[in-house]
Amino acid sequence: MYKWRRRGEALFFILPILIPLIVFWIYPIIRSGWISFTNWDYMTPEYDFVGLKNYKDLLSTGGFFPALKNTLVFGLGTAIPVIAGGFLLAVLVRSLKKGSKVYQFILFSPWITPTVAISIVWTWIFEPDTGIANLVLRFLHMPALQWLHSSQTAMLSVILVTLWKTLGYAMIFYLTALAKVPEELYDAGKVDGASRLALMRHITIPMVSPTTLFLVVLNTVNALQAYDQIQVLTQGGPSGSTRTLLYLYYQLGFEQFHMGQAAASGVLLVIIASALAGIQFAVSKKSVHY
Repeated sequence: MYKWRRRGEALFFILPILIPLIVFWIYPIIRSGWISFTNWDYMTPEYDFVGLKNYKDLLSTGGFFPALKNTLVFGLGTAIPVIAGGFLLAVLVRSLKKGSKVYQFILFSPWITPTVAISIVWTWIFEPDTGIANLVLRFLHMPALQWLHSSQTAMLSVILVTLWKTLGYAMIFYLTALAKVPEELYDAGKVDGASRLALMRHITIPMVSPTTLFLVVLNTVNALQAYDQIQVLTQGGPSGSTRTLLYLYYQLGFEQFHMGQAAASGVLLVIIASALAGIQFAVSKKSVHY
């Protein structure tokens, strides 16, 4: 009796969290999985069960794999610079004796600015004829670029906007991690004659590795979920050069009304995200020091 009472008390306390989790996360995932096996067009209540047809069509039409490639390019192009740049910014800001709080505020402010607002401003910056970006290039006697209007530079432009927004966020996490590194470790390293580079390699980087793992997972998820900046800057173009898996899902479901294929792409996106997370945590067992 006591055992069941304890279970009832535990259930009572977790229900406020469990109910929203079921309603807004678990049920939508299950529902999306079911829709992926139907030919629902999003407009009418009638639909037929088509089995794996949506998955076969999605993988054979040629749109999925280019979107997957763009997602990987965007993910690597944002995650690696954000982690490396955020760490270096944190080290530089931490070394400042005066004004570090001001620099932290300036560098972090893009993160708290809505992505849509940032993207709109950057569309003006990337304007080929009157934008600041090409004005700077012309001043440096470099050729002007088409930025958002060329499939060669559109993805680079989206990545630059994302980096500008995210670097300060990563810096704040690394500043917190650096503050927790015991000074005694540095003192012992200096006594042994270690250089600054050696101290960073053997003390700083290993000690902040849990933060690095967190940022790797977070940036991977953000890359898979990127939508706002792509919608405002390029709408997946030119010629599909910035169409990621999530944007492909949006176009299939809410532009072409192939909700079955859209749900199938969403299921595949969840599988890919889970696989990447599993790989990251497996690697972290050898490279992360707690």
